[in-house]
Amino acid sequence: MSTSDGREDVLRQVSQFWSMLDDLSENEPAAYRKFIEEQMRRGNEFNAPPELHSCLRTQILKPKPGSLYINICSWKRVPAPQDASSPLPLCGGKLEACDAEDQGRYAVLDVALNPAVLQKSEEEGADMGNIYTLALRFARQQHGMLLSQEYSIVSCSPKGSPDDLRCRLGFQKPPSASERLEIASQTPASLLRHISSPPPETREEDSEGRIIGKPAAHVKMGLIQVISSTFQGPQEPEYLLEVKTDAAGAPRSVELTVELPKVRFMSECQLRVSKEDVLLQVEDVYRLLLEFPKAVNEDTASAVFNKRKRRLTLTVDVLL
Repeated sequence: MSTSDGREDVLRQVSQFWSMLDDLSENEPAAYRKFIEEQMRRGNEFNAPPELHSCLRTQILKPKPGSLYINICSWKRVPAPQDASSPLPLCGGKLEACDAEDQGRYAVLDVALNPAVLQKSEEEGADMGNIYTLALRFARQQHGMLLSQEYSIVSCSPKGSPDDLRCRLGFQKPPSASERLEIASQTPASLLRHISSPPPETREEDSEGRIIGKPAAHVKMGLIQVISSTFQGPQEPEYLLEVKTDAAGAPRSVELTVELPKVRFMSECQLRVSKEDVLLQVEDVYRLLLEFPKAVNEDTASAVFNKRKRRLTLTVDVLL
């Protein structure tokens, strides 16, 4: 079937659906109203705001030391996994960093899962530990953090009000009861116009509300499937980290090769090398933070960028 045939088939089905609503509205207004109210009720359940389930706290070691609070949220908008072997769907919120006099530097991150997932984990007891581990892994991979292996469960986080959670996760308030009643009383034609026309406050080109919560592509990270994230930061590039040895098999140097297809010049790259790790940043494009498998002598570090292959190679001697 061609693309045009498929489009015509979809349009034909839509036309049939609206014809059905027209007939129902004219001949059985009570049934029509009940149908619309039921659809609005289901939509309202789906659009219920995220709710705080639990909160954990750990320490950010790099790039900027401080506390990290991760709010584990229950949200019906996040689908449940298809089966036990499928990746766990997860929705991540915007990372909010703060520096308070009484608490020092800290950051807050919200991670939402389907309510059934959290309920099952609670019933099985030990599985909540797996949820917390996956949330920490999400923070490391999505935001390039080096975190402590230890964490604790706390009652709440700073900036953990329901409004804060909804804002960072990109929740948009569903229609009120009066608005649902008004919609249910509309004819199919006016209902179609209502659906097709965005509310006035979202018509501005620079409206931030249209960006927050925008679904991202499905990204699989082992047991995590990120279905949506308000974080739109730099990507982690593909890389290869190797320890080079001499003829006797003793480690002599560490070589890091990074694929940077969006980079044209070496001057776009910012490199920071220490004895323990390396940080590579290309503003708004790439970010890579890695621990060296061996302690290195940072004074011996040298980097070469191949313009043709868009590849950066960093070599640094192992500390003897």
